[in-house]
Amino acid sequence: MTSEHQGSETSQLRFRTLLYRFIFFDWLFQDAGGARTPIERHAATQHNRLISKYLPVYLRRWSFLTVLAFALGCLVERALQATLLSAWFFTWTCITATGIVIIMVAWIFLTQPQPP
Repeated sequence: MTSEHQGSETSQLRFRTLLYRFIFFDWLFQDAGGARTPIERHAATQHNRLISKYLPVYLRRWSFLTVLAFALGCLVERALQATLLSAWFFTWTCITATGIVIIMVAWIFLTQPQPP
């Protein structure tokens, strides 16, 4: 395998990772449930509360994906009369709308003031 071919695989892997991180936000957060001690759990929770300020960015991205999928579904249904393809786009609209709900719930819970 030449170094040129190896470099293209690495750059493609980096692009996939970048695309994943652009769309999904789970890589930002720490698992508080997997913490072994109360101190680790508290640290993970504090980290997640701090990082929750980035959730509105992901909310905008997922909202754009929802509107795009819905618009493509409408366009394909009206212009091409392709009901199966439009159903595919409308299904993606439902999936991305569910993602929006998940982001909103996570943002609401993480930005609430901590109980004493």
